[in-house]
Amino acid sequence: MIETEALASGVRLATERMGEARSVCIGFWVGTGGRDEPPAQAGASHVLEHLLFKGTEERSASAIAESVDEVGGDFNAYTTKEYTSFYIRLLAEDLPLGLDILSDIMWRPALRQSDLDAERQVILDEILMHADEPGDEAAEQSSALLFPGHPLGREVIGSRESVEAMDAGCISAFFARHYRPGNMVVAVAGALDHREVADGLESRFAGRRGGSAPERRPPEPLVEPLGVTTRPTEQAHLVLAYRSTDRFDPARYPLAVLNHVLGGGLSSRLFQEIRERRGLAYSIWSERIAYQDAGSISVGVGTAPSNAFEVLSIVDDELERLGSDGITERELTIAKGNLRAEAFLACEDSGARMSRLGGGLLLHREVVSVEEAVARVEAVMLDDVRSVASDLVGGPRTLSVVGPFSESDFDRLVLHLG
Repeated sequence: MIETEALASGVRLATERMGEARSVCIGFWVGTGGRDEPPAQAGASHVLEHLLFKGTEERSASAIAESVDEVGGDFNAYTTKEYTSFYIRLLAEDLPLGLDILSDIMWRPALRQSDLDAERQVILDEILMHADEPGDEAAEQSSALLFPGHPLGREVIGSRESVEAMDAGCISAFFARHYRPGNMVVAVAGALDHREVADGLESRFAGRRGGSAPERRPPEPLVEPLGVTTRPTEQAHLVLAYRSTDRFDPARYPLAVLNHVLGGGLSSRLFQEIRERRGLAYSIWSERIAYQDAGSISVGVGTAPSNAFEVLSIVDDELERLGSDGITERELTIAKGNLRAEAFLACEDSGARMSRLGGGLLLHREVVSVEEAVARVEAVMLDDVRSVASDLVGGPRTLSVVGPFSESDFDRLVLHLG
């Protein structure tokens, strides 16, 4: 049973009781991410995520870690371009401890300069780690091409320059502005009582009231067609991407079907043709991302440099076929079955259910039941998929390339952009 409530503090709460569960997962979702930072503070949300784990005035970082370890809990967080999530999963009997710890770090973090100085090098090492991964670099370059000059095209983790320039004062100001109940959702799933959770949150609230979601500027429609980073890698990493719809567009359901047919599963066209039939790549995938006011569908592959142009030609052909002919009845059936099973299988885990609640209420402003979400996918028809495929392929696209390419290869790469 799903229950939602606006608490007196201003926090929006969503809970789901799981009858057979022995665990509970609590998540605090903040509606601020990488796109909501001024350029000089790029990465502030991610830095703040790290600092909240460094403790409060009453709890040190080691005390928090010991408390969670002692009850076998899982405590973590992550930052995206539009939100930041903090969660703890533990036995249901330890629900009060989970509320204690999360409420403490969310409302009373220490945010000390000494902690920032200690954690700064960890974050800089994380930036270097991403830079060492050419696949990550190709994906980040793809975002910059899709959303040029816009925060959605910027890497969430920030840059060396922006992270080195941050001090505790600017992080504290960022926290005070964004980490307020009007910009926050708490989601809890597992063996719980809704009233107990609501009362527990209210009794622990110690933050400033008010707050609201950050104002956002949508990206311009133009894209940068090609980005090439020359590196002496063993593989060529390619990401071909299109701009797509935002997360509120009803077309997201036929687009989910289209994505699965294109490269979202083992039976997908690209996996079968490029890996299974021709053996041109170990990994080939497609991905759909939807933001508040924009979106994308991308195809990524890592392949031997000598195979790069053949792989791009195959991807071009498959996309052209999808745009002109759509998908088959059999492909529609497989995609619907996969998406249905994925939705229901996720319901067996309290963490996945918590994420559905938090993401739904924060990002979509509603919590849609699994049954309703599956019904919307089941309602997708062949003509719906053909329509979104035609619109997608007819729009501008970008190509991000990282690998051992020379200037003489650039003209051949441009040909694949149409």
